[in-house]
Order: sequence, then C-alpha cells, then structure tokens
Amino acid sequence: MLGIALLLGVVVLWALVARRLESFSVTMAVAIVVVAILLTSGGDPAIRIELDTRVTERVVEVALAILLFVDASEVPASIIASERTVLTRLLMIAVPLSLIVAWVVGLVVFPGRNAWLLVVLAAIVVPLDLAPAPSLVRDRRIPRRLRDVLNLESGFNDGLVAAAFLFAVGGASAHGTAELSALMHAIPAIAIATGIGAAVGVGGAVALSRSWRRGWTGAASLRVGVLALPLLTYVLAVASGGNGFVAAFVAGIVFALCRHQLPLESLQLTEDTLLLLSLVIWFLFGDAVRQALAAGLRLDVILYAVLALTVARTVPVMLSLHGTDIPRAHALFLGLMGPRGLASMVFGLLAVIELKGGASTLAEQVMVVTVLLSVILHGAGTRPIAARFARGGPDSPAPTEPMPQGTGGVAPKGLGT
Repeated sequence: MLGIALLLGVVVLWALVARRLESFSVTMAVAIVVVAILLTSGGDPAIRIELDTRVTERVVEVALAILLFVDASEVPASIIASERTVLTRLLMIAVPLSLIVAWVVGLVVFPGRNAWLLVVLAAIVVPLDLAPAPSLVRDRRIPRRLRDVLNLESGFNDGLVAAAFLFAVGGASAHGTAELSALMHAIPAIAIATGIGAAVGVGGAVALSRSWRRGWTGAASLRVGVLALPLLTYVLAVASGGNGFVAAFVAGIVFALCRHQLPLESLQLTEDTLLLLSLVIWFLFGDAVRQALAAGLRLDVILYAVLALTVARTVPVMLSLHGTDIPRAHALFLGLMGPRGLASMVFGLLAVIELKGGASTLAEQVMVVTVLLSVILHGAGTRPIAARFARGGPDSPAPTEPMPQGTGGVAPKGLGT
C-alpha cells in the first residue's frame, strides 16, 4: 500500500507542475518510469510485479484495445481529407516496408533466431507514439503540416501493426506443424473481429448520435457510452473467437465515420481512461527496465534498436513520400522524428507474456532499449530541430502553443499530453 500511495502521490505532484516540467522535456512517462524502478528494486521491494500473470495480461490487452479505438476515432476528418495521399503512402507503403526492413535487420543482428520471432520484434519497434516527445505537435516552429502528418500516422499505424503482431505471435509461440494451425486460426479471428468491430462502431455511433440529437442523453452519460464501446467490442470479439485488438481498431474507424453531430468532448472520458491505463503500462515498463538493466544490456539489442529507430523507418518513409509535394528535408524529418512509446510497450509486454524462455527475454530487452532510446533521442532532439525550422521560416510567430484535450486528434496520445 505504501508503494501504491507513493505512485499516486507522483501523479498528484505531476498535476501540480506538469507545464513547468514539460518545458524541460520531462514528461509524466519519464517520472513514472523512474518511480517504478525505485519501487521495484531491492531484495524486498515496495511493489513486486509479475509480468507473466493473467491479470497483467488483461490490463495490457484492455489498454491496447482502448488505445486502438481512440487512435482510430479521434483524428479529424478534415485533416485526413487534406492529407489523404501522404497518409495513404505512409500507411500502405512505409509501414509494411518498415516491418520488412526491421525483419531483415533482425536476420542480420540476431542470426539463427526464429523468423516469426523477428516479425514480433519488428512489430514492437515500428509503431509510433508521440507521448515520449509531445512537443513534436506542440512546437509551432515546426511546420503545422508535419505535425499533422505525424499525428495522423500515429493514429493509424499501430492498428495495422497489430494485425502483423497477431500473426507473428501465433507463429513464434507454436512449434512445427502447430505454426500452421496457429496462423490458420488467426485468419478467421481477424475476419470475426472486423465484423464485430464494424457492427459495434456503426451501431454505437448511430445510436449515440440520434440520442444526443434528440436530447435523450446528457454529456456525462454520452462520454460513459463512448467509453463502453471499445470495451464492449473487445469482449464480444474475444468471446466470439475473434481478435479484440483488430475489433477495437475497426470500431474506432467506423465510429469516427458515423459519429455525426456528436460533440468533440464525447471522447474525453475514453481519453482520460487511456491516460490512467497508460500510467499502469509505463509503470510495468519501468519494472521491465529494472530487470533489463540488472541482466545487462546486450550490444546486439542496442544495435538493433538504433537501426530500428533510424534506418528501418527513415528509408521507407522517404521512399513512400518520393514524388509527393513534401520536400526531401521534410520527409527526412518525418522519418527520423518517429517516437516509440505506448504501442511498443504494449506489444512488447504481450510478447513477454506469450513467449517463453530466450524469446521472451529478447522481446523484453528490445522493447526496453528501443523505447528508452526514443525517449532520449526524440525528446531531446525536438527543440534543436524546431529551432532550425524557425531559422528557415516558422509557420507562426509564437514559439509554442497549448494543445487542448479532446479535440479529435490534435493532442498527442498517451502520457505527457
């Protein structure tokens, strides 16, 4: 109880000085990780965590389901329409290419490893999350279009990677002929999830929109109803033999298309719930950091993480944007400034739970090193890059702007927003 009280005390303290600390690039994510390392260290730690338990697995799965729903549903349709070509190229070309390049890098860095395990590692290191570097979408010295594109991509790419992760974990956790059986089971699971997600997304959006329009419900009840949608989708999909993650992502996309006349703040409670669950995930990540540091970081894991944060993303992004109206220097910025955070941690934690032995340990170390390097590099690199943009002509005279919550994808997802 003392450890939990200390953790909650950190949250309260953060609420008091959040804006001041963020001016020094210190986010809540960093604070929670440090507290987690302190509270879980020693022979008799204040909090003892077992990652490979059913409770931990369910918490992580629910967090991912809500994350995928929020990411898919809160992106403004107007920005999607204006950046349709760029977004399509990033999602349909850059994301698959990034997975392939990360897989090839894994073949070179981790020779002899199971091919499906390398896909799992690629799925861990590819998805974006702007929480480790929230100033990427707050700093007005960075062109508005680049900030919008990064926010758009981060809202959709983790849903695409989730499908690849599902197949890869099924193959990596099976052996011999069981691999084919696991993969064959994943195909109908995705089909079932797509149907359930579409049905819940359409039904929920239409019903809530009509109720709100006719004055049958209030703002608070509406927010609770929206929060129930990703949870309902996840439960129905799992109970029906489908994949809850894919279902939640599809529900979010369909909900965004059909939620006509719903107020922007209808997603606020869902976003706040995700914020609290993100706190739990960052705390679990802090314990994973402690374990990885105690075991000793491997040079091949560090090399893989560096290549994943640079080559595995930058090359596909620049190739996919070739021929568009985005200048090469801006495409390079989009490739290099792709933070990894909550999605990588969730996929990594699920891999730790699902896999066994050396495969589980490798997935944990890759997750830890990749996210830590991203927090350091992307968090520290934003300001000098923004200053360079400012010298070349900022898109606004003010250096920074507050990003309001609940405005449909304007604020970065995750902790530190």
